Amino acid sequence: MASDAYRDSGVDLDRMDGLKDRIKGFAATTHGPEVLDSSGSFAGLYQLSGYREPVLVASTDGVGTKIKIAAQLSHFESVGQDLVTLNVNDIITKGAKPLFFLDYVAFSNLDIQRLDTLMRGIAWGCREVRCSLISGETAQMPQVYNGDEMDLAGFVVGVVERDQIVESKNVTEGDILVGVPSSGLHTNGFSLVRQIFNTDGNPNVLYHRFDELNHQLGEELLVPHRSYYPLLEPVFSLVHGLAHITGGGLPGKLASILPNNLSAEINLGSWHILPIFKVIQREGAVGDEEMYRVFNMGLGMVAVCPEGNVAKILDQVPDAAVIGRVVARANGEQVVFKS
Repeated sequence: MASDAYRDSGVDLDRMDGLKDRIKGFAATTHGPEVLDSSGSFAGLYQLSGYREPVLVASTDGVGTKIKIAAQLSHFESVGQDLVTLNVNDIITKGAKPLFFLDYVAFSNLDIQRLDTLMRGIAWGCREVRCSLISGETAQMPQVYNGDEMDLAGFVVGVVERDQIVESKNVTEGDILVGVPSSGLHTNGFSLVRQIFNTDGNPNVLYHRFDELNHQLGEELLVPHRSYYPLLEPVFSLVHGLAHITGGGLPGKLASILPNNLSAEINLGSWHILPIFKVIQREGAVGDEEMYRVFNMGLGMVAVCPEGNVAKILDQVPDAAVIGRVVARANGEQVVFKS
């Protein structure tokens, strides 16, 4: 039995132990035979096999202030799923297969229902990409977080054969840019969004219906981050580079995979910009340049590929579109937008 003194300080060890047992149940739904018994639970065990020259690929990230919207709406499945998806989307830019995932959740007040829905979302995200949730950490920290505040971070490890790594050094002049649509904001730009709509001062705005949207603002903001691994895994061998369009938008993320002597020439109007971005720009009076630097503007992933491979990629990813090409760098900009 936990001591009354520790419980009085804000930490209930008995309830925390019960939560950890529930988390083990969610994790078990993601396990295959490669996950070994890790009795004692200090660390997870995963047996890697079937590779000639395996290279491990890792990433870590969180969902940012999108979690505040989730808290205001008491809906955490989507951000749990996002946590897995955004990290997996990062490692697939190297052509990696996701292997296992770890999570970190810290909070002040232990709300079992909230944590249940969060872990359900994380398990959904793992099952979507056949990734095992093998370990994690939950921490009750009442002196660090206040009220319903919480923090969330994820860690993923994947693998790719050394000779199959997607390396941006292979990008060449004349390559074609193929954009793959996003499902919405994904997990970026929420600090600006929350400011524009004043969601902290007036949370009721999350239930407002804008003419351009098919549902309430809050529902739109919590649309899950699209998972690109099932779509793009079959075409890894056809691309020279992959850019996950997150913070920094197309100018920041696409530039990061281009050799210094090359630029991406993007044709504006070649893809559909989702209505939510138009609502944000209008309501916040945000300029075009800032919109493209903060948000994905309707493209969650961009593939750079030889022209001869475009048709195969479009056949595999039917909602993708050609959005531009790689050209010789003529000035200081590595990403150039053309009307």
